[in-house]
Amino acid sequence: MSGGGTETPVGSETAQGGGSKKRDSLGNAGSAHLIIKDLGEIHSRLLDHRPVIQGETRYFVKEFEEKRGLREMRVLENLKNMVHETNEHTLPKCRETMQDNLSQVLQRIHNDHLIASEKQHLLQWEDFMKEQPSKRAEVDEEHRKAMERLKEQYAEMEKDLAKFSAF
Repeated sequence: MSGGGTETPVGSETAQGGGSKKRDSLGNAGSAHLIIKDLGEIHSRLLDHRPVIQGETRYFVKEFEEKRGLREMRVLENLKNMVHETNEHTLPKCRETMQDNLSQVLQRIHNDHLIASEKQHLLQWEDFMKEQPSKRAEVDEEHRKAMERLKEQYAEMEKDLAKFSAF
């Protein structure tokens, strides 16, 4: 420093050469390095929160993944239980109910079909019976005409026969 007084050595510094050398205001290069190192440490502790934030972030991610994994495991376990319940109880009940009701429905359809067929046959029979008198009248008329033709034909044949028997 400036002035004519003697300076006390800092740390492990010793004056060499009888202390006649002037030192700069910060001391020698080794002490400057220590001061810069201390300032960097103080700065990192006071202002640089990256390591703390990184640790907290890792902890949060770890906890989140564990909770997420547990939640997913619970969801999967619930799904497994639901599938098991469905396969073991619900599906057999549904199948049994469906088979019972299906046979009843098929029987009902079959009965309905039989009733419809019977009604259709009855209607056809009634139509057939309604047509019978008119068809019988037609057949009777044709028979009567055929009988008249035959009578006329036999009468004519008798006349022809009487002609030939006179010879």
